[in-house]
Amino acid sequence: MIEANLIKNCIAGDRHSQSALYAMFAPKMFVVCLRYSRNREEAEEILQEGFLKTFQFLHQFKEEGSLEGWIRKIMVNCALQKLRSKRQLTSVLNIESYENEFVLPDSIEERVSSKDLLQIIMLLPPAYKMVFNLYVFEGYKHREIAEILGISEGTSKSNLSDARTLLKKYINKETLIAK
Repeated sequence: MIEANLIKNCIAGDRHSQSALYAMFAPKMFVVCLRYSRNREEAEEILQEGFLKTFQFLHQFKEEGSLEGWIRKIMVNCALQKLRSKRQLTSVLNIESYENEFVLPDSIEERVSSKDLLQIIMLLPPAYKMVFNLYVFEGYKHREIAEILGISEGTSKSNLSDARTLLKKYINKETLIAK
């Protein structure tokens, strides 16, 4: 009931309600944006753009699912749109050309924390990162990913496999150094 009133007040243009909605979801959505971006600044841009669209289209929310899920989808779409506009998605990449670009952080903990994992994912080449995020975190099927990104289903599968390979190598390096 509280969420329904908050939505109603946001649609009516109440700035306090909009601020409350932003405060309620911004931290979780920022993590989503980080997974799709190259750095914090880009994630912040995606977050702001996503919330602008959220408020612009909030009247279309049908309360059939969760508000958080609906906002999350907007954030993912904003991230995809940003990457498409910069033409950073390459259909096929050579995994060997990216293996040497992984740079270890200065301090490495004994085990890989969720924060470390997020940083590792951010190091993936854009095409790998997109496919990995859409498949693992958003639950899309390869057919859907291929359609969203304008690539073949085989390329989606290959990029996911290569992303996992790079992540395993990086995590193994990190674990060996931590010992």
